[in-house]
Order: sequence, then structure tokens, then C-alpha cells
Amino acid sequence: MTALAIYDMDRTITRRGTYTDFLLHVALRRAPWRLLFAPLVPLVMLAYACRLIDRVKLKELNQALLIGGHIPTAELEPLVRSFAARTVATNIYPGALRQMAADRESGHRLVMATASYRIYVTAIAEALGMDDVIATDSFCLPDGRIRARIEGENCYGPAKLRKIVAWLQTQGLDRPDCTVRFYSDHVSDACVLDWADVPIAVNPSPKLRRLAKGHGWLIVDWSR
Repeated sequence: MTALAIYDMDRTITRRGTYTDFLLHVALRRAPWRLLFAPLVPLVMLAYACRLIDRVKLKELNQALLIGGHIPTAELEPLVRSFAARTVATNIYPGALRQMAADRESGHRLVMATASYRIYVTAIAEALGMDDVIATDSFCLPDGRIRARIEGENCYGPAKLRKIVAWLQTQGLDRPDCTVRFYSDHVSDACVLDWADVPIAVNPSPKLRRLAKGHGWLIVDWSR
């Protein structure tokens, strides 16, 4: 039996979301003039809130605004490393670190499953000692440039569950042969929580808290 501990990242392990922080981190260090476009970011978010664009387009537009339509991987790598180091040093819940240590000690395979981009999530996961990453993939051009475009599905909501199931297959794991703990803060992960053997609502949003209470899921606070 394979024991898996699968963690959402933003606001589950981290105190704050990481996506906008990452874009600003890259912009400040690579092309500060792009911050002139920062006032347009709330307008893109408003368009999403009004359902004029979907979540995928929201991410792609904000990336294009703040770090450009494409960026060479070689230029991005040191910025990813510095962002990951800063995130681990300043933006991780203490309770998350304790839980990861406990899961690791009990023989669980630690997996990050997040809607954030793999291009920087992998570095954060490695710094935290996690074993695997399931995330949103960026489109990479043949010359190694990362485009402001998502490849495949945005790893969010039901798509996250599909990506987890697909990952199990690539690892040669059958669901009946696994025990799965899943940690999340947000109701968008309800389908994954329902699928897990041990669903755990972490610092839950109000909607997730109500859902967790109704289903009898464990609720924990990692902020202390």
C-alpha cells in the first residue's frame, strides 16, 4: 500500500497566494519598467470577476503584462530560485512544516498539487523536501522560451483531480492500492477532498469550512 500526502499550495502551505508575487518578483529584477502595466492587473481581475474571461486567460494576460509574452528559461531560472528561497523563508505556515515532517516520518510520499505554475512550484517543492509536483504547465517554445500561455489544463477544480489521477497512472499506481491524505484551504478542491481517504480542510475559506463540517472532514489551523 502506497501512502500519499497531497498538498495544495497557495494559502494551504503558504500564507499568501504566490502567483502575483512571482510575477512581481520577476518584473522587479528583470524589467522594472513592466510595473507600469501593474495598474492593468486589477482590470484583468475585474474582467474575470465579471466572467468576461476565464481563469486560464486571467493567468495568461497577467503574465504577459508583468513579465512579457515570452521569457528565456535561462533568464528565468535564477529568478525562480530566488523567489523559491524567499517564499520558503517568509511565506510558509509553521503548521505546514510540522505536518510535512510528520507525514514524511510516517512514510508518506509528499506531493504538491497546485494551480500555480510548475515553472516556480517545483523549486518551492524541492526546497520543502517534497517528492513530486502536479501543477499548471507553461507552454515552452522549441528554443526554450516560456510563453505566457498554459499548456494543457489549468490545475484547478475538477482539472486538479484529473491531473492527480493521470499522475497516478504515470507512476504506475492504482488508486485502490493507495491511501491518500489531501490538504486544502479552498472549496474549489472539494472534488479532490471527497476523493481522498483522509480529507483535511486547512485554514479553510468560509465555504470550505461549511462543507467540511457538513461532511465531517477534519479542519485544522496551521497558522499557529
